[in-house]
Amino acid sequence: MAIVKVMLAALLSTQVAFTGVAESYPDITTAPADLTIPPLETGPPRPGVRVAVTPIEYKDTAVHHVLYLPVNWQPDNTYPVLVEYAGNGNYHNEYGDVSTGEVEGSKLGYGLSGGRDYIWLCLPYISEDGAQNQTTWWGDVAATVEYAKREVARLCEQWGGDPNKIVLCGFSRGAIACGYIGLHDDEIAALWSGFIPYSHYDGVREWPYPDSDKTAAKARLQRLAGRPSFIIDTSVTTTRAYIESTGIQAPFSYYVLPFRNHNDAWTLRDIPARRAVRNWLEEILKQREERQYKFRNVLLKLILNCEISP
Repeated sequence: MAIVKVMLAALLSTQVAFTGVAESYPDITTAPADLTIPPLETGPPRPGVRVAVTPIEYKDTAVHHVLYLPVNWQPDNTYPVLVEYAGNGNYHNEYGDVSTGEVEGSKLGYGLSGGRDYIWLCLPYISEDGAQNQTTWWGDVAATVEYAKREVARLCEQWGGDPNKIVLCGFSRGAIACGYIGLHDDEIAALWSGFIPYSHYDGVREWPYPDSDKTAAKARLQRLAGRPSFIIDTSVTTTRAYIESTGIQAPFSYYVLPFRNHNDAWTLRDIPARRAVRNWLEEILKQREERQYKFRNVLLKLILNCEISP
């Protein structure tokens, strides 16, 4: 019993310390925004416009995602893609931070891209009855995973998404979704070139849904398969400790965001954190392109050797 009390005291003191650190940070409003999310418009996807899309598979339901084509989008080009999952709905705090849980409320992808050069796709979680988007936690996990697989493939086919340059990002629940949904099985895990979870991480703590435990989360994390992650939060100590405890090796980058808020609007501000993530994105996609180029050259040599062999 004494050992349990000591462990609980240590856990509580650590939590208080983290909370104290976050509370000592300035408010996000002290940094002026230089970007504004475009309003949602009707009609088909087109450059510089954010639209809601209901796939044919969900016709006559309220299920939908939000798609934004960059202002410099051209039909014959390909573009890297930022795929985003939203935080939980019904959230608000004493600092005025609000999360509705809706795809329309997501901000990371637009802030990180500035509305140029990247396609931005905000995916939903599907409700258990398949009739609407789920604004709190996961709804029908299998349907959510299948939706992502299908719509990412459809985006690449119809709108010029580069299948070799797709990065998954998310805020809060969406950060957890980078693992819980994005690494749910081998097929969906294979879609991503990198990950940007902001505020929370799959496996760090247990939540009120199945397979939130560390054992299940580690099995998902193994599907990372060496791909890079940029993990950002007001404190990354606990997340780093958890990841290191798994023994899984991959290029993990950690960044402390020095604001007290639980709010993805930091990407709409010209601050060091946004510049750091943008630089990381540019670097990992460049490395991805170089690896693809080397692979194509090796494949071409093999083909040519086969053609000239007797």
